[in-house]
Amino acid sequence: MSATLLHMPTDHQPVLAPELVDLLAPAAGETAVDCTFGGGGHARRIAAALGPSGALICVDRDPAAEARFERFAAEAPCRTRFLGVDFAAGLRALRGEGIHPDVAYMDLGMSSMQVDARERGFSYSYDAPLDMRMDTRQGLSAADLLNEWPESRIAQALRRFGEERYAGGIARQIVRRRPLQTTSDLVAAVKAGIPASARFGGGHPAKRTFQAIRIAVNGELDSLDDALPSAWKMLPIGGRFAAISFHSLEDRRVKRFLADRARGCVCPPELPICACGREPEAELLTRRAVAPGAEEIAANPRSKSAHLRVAVKIAENDGERP
Repeated sequence: MSATLLHMPTDHQPVLAPELVDLLAPAAGETAVDCTFGGGGHARRIAAALGPSGALICVDRDPAAEARFERFAAEAPCRTRFLGVDFAAGLRALRGEGIHPDVAYMDLGMSSMQVDARERGFSYSYDAPLDMRMDTRQGLSAADLLNEWPESRIAQALRRFGEERYAGGIARQIVRRRPLQTTSDLVAAVKAGIPASARFGGGHPAKRTFQAIRIAVNGELDSLDDALPSAWKMLPIGGRFAAISFHSLEDRRVKRFLADRARGCVCPPELPICACGREPEAELLTRRAVAPGAEEIAANPRSKSAHLRVAVKIAENDGERP
């Protein structure tokens, strides 16, 4: 049961696309980096603004994305390039080349194409192999994790990446039911591992577990922690950065990262003058995260949890910040 790598629904809709373009304000002749190409929905809008003299560099570790990029590049109105690697590695490579884009943006989490390609095993809504790899060339799959990791490590992943309150019980059921082979096996373990009263209301009972296992398999938060400073350091003064996140673990990281760069003096308030010399290096273009409106949510229910944050670089900082 191999993954249907080229599956792409015809109704794919990029989330918060007008808001992203308006806030990033890409201009003709500029260079942009799309850190998570996916189905190319955001890339098409950015490319249209860049025009023939502009350049768009697209990054995505999913092999299916490269085939979609080739179709996109054949019609793109700007110069294009694709890097088929994780965005943290891709950004490091671009920094090594001395690339300084005017715009960089990330659409985090899994794409709708990955969810809807049933054989990829990302969804609890249908029976499929336990895969969940964003890069199908990597070794570790969800089945490997669930069938080989010790119970304590699985429970830790469920707490850390899914904020699952019943992590211990679910991990025990996973270990007892080994080997797990399909998404239905995992759903059954989740349901058996939580109290009956918790199986109803608040969405599907396996939602947090599937999120946690997917994040653990793909190292998503570690990649984000690496990618954020890389993307920021690449930008020249006046460069703009944006990230769209879909759950609190991602959004908190983006929010803290940008807030830290927008913060100036950190001296104690009792000091009469600044002794730290710290100056802001970012201006937040979104004081609060931008969320989809009712019309977008009605047209695309998957957009409901999305949060967009954008900042512009106003100064260089020679020192390291977290």
